[in-house]
Amino acid sequence: MPTDPSKTRYYRKQIPLFRLLEKMKLWPSRRGVLHGIKELEVRGSYAHITTHCNMHMVVHDSKHSRAARWLRNKWFISACPACRIPDWKLEKYSATHFKRKYGSHLRQ
Repeated sequence: MPTDPSKTRYYRKQIPLFRLLEKMKLWPSRRGVLHGIKELEVRGSYAHITTHCNMHMVVHDSKHSRAARWLRNKWFISACPACRIPDWKLEKYSATHFKRKYGSHLRQ
């Protein structure tokens, strides 16, 4: 039985970006469009991301990067229509909170 998407989830604030991307499977673009991640291939301190709309990018692992800040603060304008992110995933994303001293470390 799937979990309730409106249930509040807590994650630590300063976790590595790749662990956060592996868990959420979402990527905020520079224009504020939220994309769904189809494939995430980690290669050292860089990763190759493929979205569901077939965008390819190489990103650097940083806790303080623009993408990490946007994911933690839930800043986005809209969801990508080509990625077709389901409503339950957006609800789950909006119910997620990031705390400095409380929450999961997302250890592997």
